[in-house]
Amino acid sequence: MRLALLPLLFAPLLSQATTLVVCSEASPEGFDVVRYNSLTTTNASADVLMNRLVEFDPQSGQLQPGLAQSWQVSADGLVYDFRLREGVAFHRTPWFAPRRTLNAEDVLFSFRRMLDPGHPWYKTAPSGYPHAQSMQLGELLRAVEALGPQQVRFTLARPDATFLATLSMGFASIYSAEYAAQLLAAGTPEQFDSQPVGTGPFVLKRYQKDALVRYLANPDYFAGKPAVDGVVLAITPDANVRLQRLRRGECQIALSPKPQDVRAAQDDPTLKVVATPAFMTAFVALNTQHPPLDRPEVRQAINLAFDKASYLKAVFEDSAQAADGPYPPTTWSYAADLPVYPHDPARARELLVKAGLAQGFSTTIWTRPAGSLLNPNPALGAQLLQADLAQVGIRAEIRVIEWGELIRRAKAGEHDLLFMGWAGDNGDPDNFLTPQFACASVASGLNFARYCNARLDHLIAEGKRSRDQVERSRLYQEAQTLIREQALWLPLAHPTAAVLVRKGVEGYRTSPFGRQDFSKVRLDR
Repeated sequence: MRLALLPLLFAPLLSQATTLVVCSEASPEGFDVVRYNSLTTTNASADVLMNRLVEFDPQSGQLQPGLAQSWQVSADGLVYDFRLREGVAFHRTPWFAPRRTLNAEDVLFSFRRMLDPGHPWYKTAPSGYPHAQSMQLGELLRAVEALGPQQVRFTLARPDATFLATLSMGFASIYSAEYAAQLLAAGTPEQFDSQPVGTGPFVLKRYQKDALVRYLANPDYFAGKPAVDGVVLAITPDANVRLQRLRRGECQIALSPKPQDVRAAQDDPTLKVVATPAFMTAFVALNTQHPPLDRPEVRQAINLAFDKASYLKAVFEDSAQAADGPYPPTTWSYAADLPVYPHDPARARELLVKAGLAQGFSTTIWTRPAGSLLNPNPALGAQLLQADLAQVGIRAEIRVIEWGELIRRAKAGEHDLLFMGWAGDNGDPDNFLTPQFACASVASGLNFARYCNARLDHLIAEGKRSRDQVERSRLYQEAQTLIREQALWLPLAHPTAAVLVRKGVEGYRTSPFGRQDFSKVRLDR
């Protein structure tokens, strides 16, 4: 019934010439982005509602000023001084009327709430702060202090070549300290997640779970009012339905199309495809804390049992590049000589015998119900893996779990084999290595392999310390070799980030990181 009613729901919105309707694939987990790690949530919160001190421009590959108009770094790489823009306004909403513009107090609040266990806001996040914890910002940042109303200093405990780029990530968004104080005084801190306030190009108007998110353009946006008066995220889990709505004009942009939908759009004169190679990896995480997956030879057997070529053809329809490591081979520091796991069921059975599992074992495969860029056909992919594992004696039960629940339970380490994907935010390889393989990321829940190894942790940490890209590459290549030898993942694919848009939509660009910028989109009616 809901699907039948949605076209009627969106018809009045589309009659407004400057409302952009985007068919997206899932509901956000919430809007307090520091508490979550999914790209869906980042798109619905950080990308439209928030800003960071610095922003990463995927077209130029360079960091650009955001809420900070300039910055300086000390010669030893330990002190970062930022000068904030003057006159940046926070959103004015029915639930908050700001009495001042952005200042250093907001930056201090935004970071201290994540890093200081004694801060009054620290314990308001039931599941913690996954990105800050996995990246060990609490240990890295010795101090965050105001040098003046519009000046902020970050002092690091050690050099970190990734620090500036990290500040461009969604979780580093800047919040209103004034709004936070208002909610804390009222005893309603949970509204920080449901009634967000930022400085970004759009203001939240309404959220209806599994149906829509509606935003209005921010008339006071420091970079200039967006070209459209509003944006609606029409939550549409089925990719086929997203394409149908796009063709009927019920939305002007459709995210995460299936490969066959991309081909269909290329032959449709009313549509166009905006695509770029994605800085992403689709993978199956193998939970190393669940026996017998705690044994390297068992994980290696799973890699050998899987027919990746058939998977890529069936699920991605040959539109993605086969993955062998954590990040795409075009990334600097990529290790080209990684250990190889060809499709070899006989060798897989030998390894299981060696592990004392000649009769195989039982396990589970977790996947999401609806397709996405990193998993276009979850059901088919899980069935292919199930069938390949059965050929070597591994009995795998498929469990389809709603996206938000899947993320929550996977972060708690409840899964065995987990279909997952990861998108880097800024082109730096550490954006994959620290969140997915550092020991601190096991506690934060982002390390879906649940693997902590002192040698691997050291390689990743030393890579962040060094300012020499050649040395960082050497360290990261050794880390990749260890990851592959241990078979922590079953790497699947590096997809192409494609988005379908209707003719008449101008200014939209596809990000290799999966981020969304609707502030520059224009509608030619």
